[in-house]
Amino acid sequence: MSGVKRSDPYAWLPWALWVGGLLPGAILLYRGLTGDLGANPIAEGLNACGELAIKLLLMCLACTPLRIVFGWTKQMRARKHLGLLAFTYALAHFTVYLGLDRLGDFASVPADVAERPFILVGFLALCLLIPLAVTSSVKMVKRLGARRWNRLHSLVYVIGILAITHFVLRAKKDVTEASIHGAILAVLLGVRIFDKVRRAARTAQLQRS
Repeated sequence: MSGVKRSDPYAWLPWALWVGGLLPGAILLYRGLTGDLGANPIAEGLNACGELAIKLLLMCLACTPLRIVFGWTKQMRARKHLGLLAFTYALAHFTVYLGLDRLGDFASVPADVAERPFILVGFLALCLLIPLAVTSSVKMVKRLGARRWNRLHSLVYVIGILAITHFVLRAKKDVTEASIHGAILAVLLGVRIFDKVRRAARTAQLQRS
C-alpha cells in the first residue's frame, strides 16, 4: 500500500477561497444591476473593488510573517490564491474606472491623471501585479527558478506601498481606514526585514566560526 498516494486533505481550500473571495464581488454586481448602490453607484463600485483588493493583498502578505513569527505553515497554501484574488479585484477596480467612470474613453485618462495623480499610483500597482499573477503557478516557479521567482515576487511589497498610497490619496479627508491598512503593511514588512537581517547575521556568524 506504500505506492498509493494519499489524498490531499486541503484540496478543498482553493475552491473555498475562490468561492468566498468572489462572493463579495457577486453581491456588489447584483446590487449594481438592481440599482442598490446609492446615489453614486460608480464611486461605490470603485471603492468596494479597491478596498477588497487591498484587504486581500494584505492577507496574502500576512502569510509569510505568520510563518516567521508563529511557525504556522498551513496558511501558505492560501497565499497564491489570495494574491490572485487581490489581482482580480484590482483589475475590476480599473475596469470600473475605465469602463464606467471614463466610459471607455482612453484619451481622457491622461488629463484625469494630471488632475488626480493617485490614479497613476494605482495604475502602477496594477501593472506590477500582472507579472506576479502570470508567474504564480508551480510551472512558472520551475521555469524561472526559485531565486528569480522569489526576487520577482518580492515586488509585492512595493505593490502594497503603492496601493496604500493610492488609497490614502484617494480618501482625501477621512484616511482612517487607509492609515490602518498602512500600519498593517508596515508591521508585515517589518517582520520580513527583521527576519532577513536575522538570517544574514546568522549566516555571517556561521561563516566566521
